Amino acid sequence: MTLCLTNTVTRAKEPFVPADRDRVTMYVCGPTVYNFAHIGNARPAVVFDVLYRLLKRRFGGVVYARNFTDVDDKINAAAKEVGQPISAITERYIAAYHADMAALGVLTPDLEPRVTEHIPGIIGMVEGLIARGHAYAVEGHVLFHVPSFSPYGALSGRNRDEMIAGARVEVAPYKRDPADFVLWKPSTQDLPGWESPWGRGRPGWHIECSAMIEQRLGATIDIHGGGQDLIFPHHENEIAQGTCAHDGQLYCRYWVHNGFVTVEGRKMSKSLGNVLLVRDLLSEAPGEAIRLALLGAHYRQPLDWSADGLAQAKRGLDRVYGTLRDLGDAPDVACPPGSLDAFEAALEDDLNFPGAIAELFRLAKAARRATTLADRAAYKAALRDAGGLLGLLQQDPAAWFGQASGDDADTARIRRLVEARQTARSAGDYATADRIRDELVAFGITVEDRAEGPVWRRTG
Repeated sequence: MTLCLTNTVTRAKEPFVPADRDRVTMYVCGPTVYNFAHIGNARPAVVFDVLYRLLKRRFGGVVYARNFTDVDDKINAAAKEVGQPISAITERYIAAYHADMAALGVLTPDLEPRVTEHIPGIIGMVEGLIARGHAYAVEGHVLFHVPSFSPYGALSGRNRDEMIAGARVEVAPYKRDPADFVLWKPSTQDLPGWESPWGRGRPGWHIECSAMIEQRLGATIDIHGGGQDLIFPHHENEIAQGTCAHDGQLYCRYWVHNGFVTVEGRKMSKSLGNVLLVRDLLSEAPGEAIRLALLGAHYRQPLDWSADGLAQAKRGLDRVYGTLRDLGDAPDVACPPGSLDAFEAALEDDLNFPGAIAELFRLAKAARRATTLADRAAYKAALRDAGGLLGLLQQDPAAWFGQASGDDADTARIRRLVEARQTARSAGDYATADRIRDELVAFGITVEDRAEGPVWRRTG
């Protein structure tokens, strides 16, 4: 089987062939941390988490980076409103994001670069673009000169007028071309800023990702992911900067974008009051049910979120967990070769989540009909392995049914502790992680740390 992905830049489904099978590189644009994550933020996290799991299964080594934008005008405004430094805002929401994603079964990426940790590299990349004639400094700003990069627009397929209108950029008098965009901008004393050759300032949004990719993954990466809303101008600008900063070297080999999330057929917006936060949904349904609902449509297609869809996902997981519970007497064995061929074929066909989920339920149905102990053991292993690739079926069935039936505040507390421990481990705070583990043990809970994430069960 060959993994195929739809490459946005070629608009075609292509076999995925990394430059180095022992070091596959993937970068996904992460959140701007000024608020809690909503389901629109969660969709790319879940989509690319499945791709990450699949890549790790297929190749010798994978380096997955998902960034945090921790300096931004929205963050600045939030910090001003409460009279705190931006770090107080960003640390709070990074911790909340980690907890929410852990509850959805999202693995911690190998790298989580933050913009504020890469300012010298950003300045260096801007200086290089100026030296190569692709950028210019004026009135404390540095702008990328779009006409200097003739392939500009290839990713989005937009013509020049559409690009200028779609970028919503200020047509300032100091611009050489209306499409030119900011790499560096001045900061007043009441705003975060860093000293640079162009005065005290802060980076533009687009240069941040290009610089972090260069510093953490290299000049050329295999996969760049994100939502379709980022294709233009963000990713279009990234290509221009990253290519020109390295004298025409290819910036990214495969561009992969997930579709939008709507709510009950309507665009999600504050004005409509339909922005659904992950933390609020977790009070209504288990994280795995939310995850399954997010995988309910092909990743490139729009996903219409609904209460009925979430309830259906929960019922589906109840059925499969019920099957695993009924297979409890079967021994633990390795997944038999070939038993997941149809499941993996669906996933490797451009991440066909609906097809893979259908295969998962087909396996569960076949497992319920199995009569010999050997067949029951084989199906049990297949269900666990398939679930692991999707980030599902990671709990003991007894724990699932205790949690899913609203086994009260105790289960909610356990989930929060397990998520907090995973967040601490991801941050390297092992003292806190050990303290939380001791608290869980006292509560009658054991936690098993697996590659796909922690699994907890009751022992008392």
